[in-house]
Amino acid sequence: MTVDVPAEVELADAVMRASKRMRRGTFHRLSPYGITPSQGRALDVLARSPHQSGRIRLNQLADRLHIAPRSVTTVVDALEAAGLVARVQDPEDRRAILLQLTEAGERMVEEISRVRQEVAEEYFGAIAPEQRSSLLQLLRTVDEAYEQAHPHHGHHHGQPVP
Repeated sequence: MTVDVPAEVELADAVMRASKRMRRGTFHRLSPYGITPSQGRALDVLARSPHQSGRIRLNQLADRLHIAPRSVTTVVDALEAAGLVARVQDPEDRRAILLQLTEAGERMVEEISRVRQEVAEEYFGAIAPEQRSSLLQLLRTVDEAYEQAHPHHGHHHGQPVP
């Protein structure tokens, strides 16, 4: 008996497969540096932080990564031990601690960006630039619509997002 799979399910499967393949490729290329995907995402968020001249509080990092603060502490501890992140006192609130990239962390962010670009180019190289733009626009549209319809699904209160 053949079961017809709805197009939405096939599309969801294709998106998940693409994501897994790109994550696997990125992880494989970053493994010699000892960087996990969650550490890479944390470094990326820190690098893009508009607050406090590239500095961010631990709870803000946890919120942006959609993970529990206790989970982000483990990630930050590993990054600090590797010399990629430093904890500094907040000049506006001496009780608060800010996270900032070290020079080694900035170099790692550049390496991660290079690896992500390579993996993306390899994966999406089979389609024309116009098709990439269309696909990106479509995915942004459905993501925005989903976020509006399910505003709290991006935050799993204590559960890391895969």
